[in-house]
Amino acid sequence: MDYKSSLIQDGNPMENLEKQLICPICLEMFTKPVVILPCQHNLCRKCANDIFQASNPYWTSRGSSVSMSGGRFRCPTCRHEVIMDRHGVYGLQRNLLVENIIDIYKQECSSRPLQKGSHPMCKEHEDEKINIYCLTCEMPTCSMCKVFGVHKACEVAPLQSVFQGQKTELNNCISMLVAGNDRVQTIITQLEESRRVTKENSHQVKEELSQKFDTLYVILDEKKSELLQRITQEQEEKLSFIEALIQQYQEQLDKSTKLVETAIQSLDEPGGATFLLTAKQLIKSIVEASKGCQLGKTEQGFENMDCFTLDLEYIADALRAIDFGTDEEEEEFIEEDQEEEDSTEGKEEGRQ
Repeated sequence: MDYKSSLIQDGNPMENLEKQLICPICLEMFTKPVVILPCQHNLCRKCANDIFQASNPYWTSRGSSVSMSGGRFRCPTCRHEVIMDRHGVYGLQRNLLVENIIDIYKQECSSRPLQKGSHPMCKEHEDEKINIYCLTCEMPTCSMCKVFGVHKACEVAPLQSVFQGQKTELNNCISMLVAGNDRVQTIITQLEESRRVTKENSHQVKEELSQKFDTLYVILDEKKSELLQRITQEQEEKLSFIEALIQQYQEQLDKSTKLVETAIQSLDEPGGATFLLTAKQLIKSIVEASKGCQLGKTEQGFENMDCFTLDLEYIADALRAIDFGTDEEEEEFIEEDQEEEDSTEGKEEGRQ
């Protein structure tokens, strides 16, 4: 009902319908569209398969003799994640309704004349349309500028050919950036798992320490509080470091996502000249963003808290000297006992 009303309100319903039939990846009309469940968004099957292969490089296609359980697929429109079966993208349902609508639309377009849209005019020659592209200056211009104006000695090319070339390049950049965003999202997921494991390990070490101290609670209560504070401090330092990494990766992901949205909006521009006025700078920004930045990562074993384990099989006189490293103190205590025993034996021999 909403879709129909929007077509009625629009002055050109066929153009509005065409926008609904454009794949958000290749920016062309759907080819064998598939439905991404449960978000119900549509993609070309080939485009969906390219994204799936980029996100799951070790997934084996259906033509291979090796079978796998499938992989993860993140919808480029709403970022909803879907778990694929062993068939991958080819296990998604074809949207036959959209295919029929596309066929009807193509038949209708072939029977109606082309409509002329607004065309940018040259600033130097107000009556001339921008219809060529200066390869030397890398900017769109008009024929008069080429014949008599500032681009007289420049090399030019047809506007449409450059338009298609840069549109294809921008489309490739968007695909590359989307794949990079998926990798950043994977790193964020790993960091969140690292945070969870760090909390669990910290909790486990605290529980073990508390159980051992409870056995000799009267003597060890003060020492127990001291050691728990040290574990908590270590936990807070590690969690603070992980939280900072998550924030950095999240900011990078948000920036890249906004850049993708800007690029997709630019691709909706029907006029080649208007598109080319901003396309080059946009492509440059996307290429720089796709390179990413070298952010930090946690080292292997970062979540371990094994350094805080204790062995509480000590004699009662040494309890107040317990620490996370008491081997030297134990050796001194044993040497003192040995000296006292040797002194006692010497006195007894002297008396005899």
